[in-house]
Amino acid sequence: MYRIIFLTLGMFALGLDAYVVAGILSNMSHSFGATFAATGQSITAFTLCYAVAAPITAALFSGKPARKVLFVALTIFSIANIVSALATSLSMLLVSRALAGLGAGLFSPMAAAVAAMLVPAEKKGRALGLILGGMSTGTVIGVPIGLLVNNYLGWRYVFIMVACIGFIGIIGILFKLPDIPVTAPPSLKQRLLVMSDRKITATVGVSFLTAVASLGLYTYISPVINTLLSPSLNIVPYLWCWGIGGIIGSLSIGTLIDKTGKPSYLLIGILSILTLGLFSIPLFIHLGILAFLPFILWGAMGWSSLAPQQHTLLSIQPQQGAAVVALNGSCNYLGSAVGAMLGGVLISYGVLPAYLPYWAGVVSFLALISQIFIVIRSINKTKVKHRTV
Repeated sequence: MYRIIFLTLGMFALGLDAYVVAGILSNMSHSFGATFAATGQSITAFTLCYAVAAPITAALFSGKPARKVLFVALTIFSIANIVSALATSLSMLLVSRALAGLGAGLFSPMAAAVAAMLVPAEKKGRALGLILGGMSTGTVIGVPIGLLVNNYLGWRYVFIMVACIGFIGIIGILFKLPDIPVTAPPSLKQRLLVMSDRKITATVGVSFLTAVASLGLYTYISPVINTLLSPSLNIVPYLWCWGIGGIIGSLSIGTLIDKTGKPSYLLIGILSILTLGLFSIPLFIHLGILAFLPFILWGAMGWSSLAPQQHTLLSIQPQQGAAVVALNGSCNYLGSAVGAMLGGVLISYGVLPAYLPYWAGVVSFLALISQIFIVIRSINKTKVKHRTV
């Protein structure tokens, strides 16, 4: 299991890099003399390349030794973060963030596949838990640490910190990881083929809308809080609440799915609470300790929304399990990119960041309505099937 630690370290760097930018967006905007909307597109660049790059690069590295693929992926990711730290213009930053997303998109699915192969069958769950836990820990623990680095040293040192963690992971991969062949992640063609099934398309469509609302709003969490309260307010406690909620949601949702056996119904509940949480942010923000409650609900529901979708997709297309799960992941990151882009467009047209939670709530409500229609249609089809039998 010790060899998986280096893969987990890489995932920690990925989780930190993916979510810390939202907290340092204000300082980055000031450095480049740019607006929140323009600087926020650095998150769009990262998540868009994360979503699209994985299936494309999978074909290029098909059949290659896992250690080589992981080395290349984490090297691209780490060097791109160094370039982000040295960026002298917003354009240079956007390009470097896109390259970091490229490396992250290749590393993440390959790390999960390698972790599962490095341990006996009875320990695969624990191994995959470590990999996924690395990313969530990077968010919950790494992001606040990154914000402290930002406060004392500046935002550029945050990217240097991410790169250093990545380079440690590279050393471990080179010297401790065996040279084993691993089947490449599903290609773009495989992911698109499964979308010919309308049930698949509808399901990943809900995942996309959920990510637009949840992850898209997270991009602008700093200006949202600062606009609602104070420009000089420390936002770390709010990020902690979002991350802690994420841990609670991601750890508990599996048990709920196993106990109920109805992931589609659970998702209706998740989206209902998520919508309520997003709309409640501006309403609760001045209520003392209650101000943190919407952030906990937001984090918990946002992080727990993927698992029910994966179960549903696997039940629809069990023979294409890897492809449908990968497609859902791509739609999740694509939704994050689109959400960040739309948030930037709204701000550029004069919408105050304080109103973004309402817009995110509307998108979340659309996801909820879509999920309700999916469930109703499934119930009706089941009734018709029973009648014909």
